[in-house]
Amino acid sequence: MSLLSNWLNSGRLIPVNDIAVDLGTANTLVYVKGEGIVLNEPSVVAVEKGGSKRIMGIGLEAKRMLGRTPEGIEAIRPLKDGVIADVDVTEMMLRHFLKQVTAKRIFRIKPRVVVGVPSGITELERRAVRSSAMAAGAKAVYMSDEPMAAAIGVGLPVETPTGNMVIDIGGGTTEIAVIALSGIVSNTSIRVGGDELDSAIVTFLRKNYNLLIGEPTAEAIKIQIGSAFDFGEEREMDVKGRDLVSGIPKTVTVHSQEVRECIQEPIQAIVEAVRRALEITPPELSSDIVDRGIVMTGGGALIRGLDRLLQHETNLPIHVDEEPLTCVVRGAGRILDDLHKYRSVLVT
Repeated sequence: MSLLSNWLNSGRLIPVNDIAVDLGTANTLVYVKGEGIVLNEPSVVAVEKGGSKRIMGIGLEAKRMLGRTPEGIEAIRPLKDGVIADVDVTEMMLRHFLKQVTAKRIFRIKPRVVVGVPSGITELERRAVRSSAMAAGAKAVYMSDEPMAAAIGVGLPVETPTGNMVIDIGGGTTEIAVIALSGIVSNTSIRVGGDELDSAIVTFLRKNYNLLIGEPTAEAIKIQIGSAFDFGEEREMDVKGRDLVSGIPKTVTVHSQEVRECIQEPIQAIVEAVRRALEITPPELSSDIVDRGIVMTGGGALIRGLDRLLQHETNLPIHVDEEPLTCVVRGAGRILDDLHKYRSVLVT
């Protein structure tokens, strides 16, 4: 017995009771109670084509294969627009990530799992998330709407009667929620996110430069020179791709101003959604939002100047979290730490 207790105290055996998951269109993050975020991987799976659907790679390994796979292999993203597009592959991916987390930690008590899900998902999609987590070895599965989890992750007092507004811009969806008394009072969800910006960049380069590029290149352009608001500070970047006329690889120089113009349509859709959300907010909560401002979370919050643009359009203070990418999983982790306090925000 003393040998066992020595082992336990050495920290090599960690009992895993509870796990929080942010199942995102672009990335999946996993939080283990008492340890923090232990996994952050792209939501991409590489499978063998044909009937076998044998897994060739998951996460970062599979993302490196995007647009580079030979004929027999396909790199797919099982979540599209914040929704599970391929239930089987999502299940494999979730099971793989949870196994990865629990493998290093012995004491196989089946963990309780809290999953952050888009607020607009259907009952069918909820069932898919639940069955994926159960198949991956969960004892009980709880779900929390992403804007709610993000608000808790940022540290907003969601259980008070004061109104808090959160804009969560992910890879596939933008969700805007006004939260008070542990509930979502008004909620606007649009299927526009980082992916939409990437495809706008792909289309722009194809039309204006006859250059064909893949998703990873478009994402790199968005991160390096993309912006939503004119800063007066312009950048440029060399982009490599395939010439559509000659079929030969070529390099073109793209300016940040062009990128800003080509992503205006999805950016304006986000601005419109924020306006709509403000219009349907009860007046008492609107006055709280004037005082407290709006909090931006999710990977989309990192687009340069988006906070400035929203501030300009709404005349409200906009706060961007220091680590917008991890807000949802941090919030789901906080829910786990105090399930009793946050029970009312969960969908069981």
